[in-house]
Amino acid sequence: PDDEGLLEKHRKSFSPVFYRAVRDLKPVWLLEDIRTMETFYPDEDASQRTYTPSEALLYAIVHDHQAYAQYLLSRYTQEALAKPGERFCCCPSSAPHLSMAVRYDRRYILSLILQENHRVPSTPPYTDQTGCFHMDDGRTPLHLACELQRPEAVVMLLGSGASPHARDHNGLTPLDVVLDKLRDSAGGSGGDRRQCLDNLLLFMPTGRFKMEAVLSREPDRWTKVLGENTYKYLSGRSPAPLVLSAMQTVLKQLSPASFPDCLHQLPIPSSLKPAGRLEIFSL
Repeated sequence: PDDEGLLEKHRKSFSPVFYRAVRDLKPVWLLEDIRTMETFYPDEDASQRTYTPSEALLYAIVHDHQAYAQYLLSRYTQEALAKPGERFCCCPSSAPHLSMAVRYDRRYILSLILQENHRVPSTPPYTDQTGCFHMDDGRTPLHLACELQRPEAVVMLLGSGASPHARDHNGLTPLDVVLDKLRDSAGGSGGDRRQCLDNLLLFMPTGRFKMEAVLSREPDRWTKVLGENTYKYLSGRSPAPLVLSAMQTVLKQLSPASFPDCLHQLPIPSSLKPAGRLEIFSL
């Protein structure tokens, strides 16, 4: 998406000084001076003259200002991950930062947020809270990562504790989202779509999902889409392959707080780690 399009309507109501400074990747010390000093906004309402760490983090995500995002998350962890003010977001969102990082494919900042979110206890877990702007249908960041076909984000979210069983307002799980994306694929192909599916299955035993009945009604079509082994597994006609069951068991033991670093410490071949392109059903 256009770097400015998402926040354009909000930017127009503020002084452009701070926005432009973040966009131009100015030094952190200067950004903090601009963010907190009212003298930079002489023509604005007093309540509009400063930005919260939460609002500043959203700008850092949009413009991929990694140093500023790191500063905000380390210095103001709870405030940075809090819901932004009403001038920035009028929907009943918990915190849109994860969703924003997924949408803009800011993998480094996404990893920073996921590392820091364990220091901010919340119910439901932060990784399962719906976002803002593009998440008004109740989709979690994991739903969005599957929708946008971002396999790296999928595995980062799952490893950090995101639930693969979460449902949006239409009752769809992340697995349903991936299957819908794969629907028109042929011969089990699909690139990132297929990798999203493989990553999901590594972190979840098959459970109830909305498209389960569709798979059962159209076996020929879905066998071509998914491959015979995957189709039989998802439709409940065969158990999980041994290697998949073993990997699911291993991954359950990993601490979300140390993910993804803990992946590299697993005493298994790199090809069997979720960060790789594992073709689980061809082993």
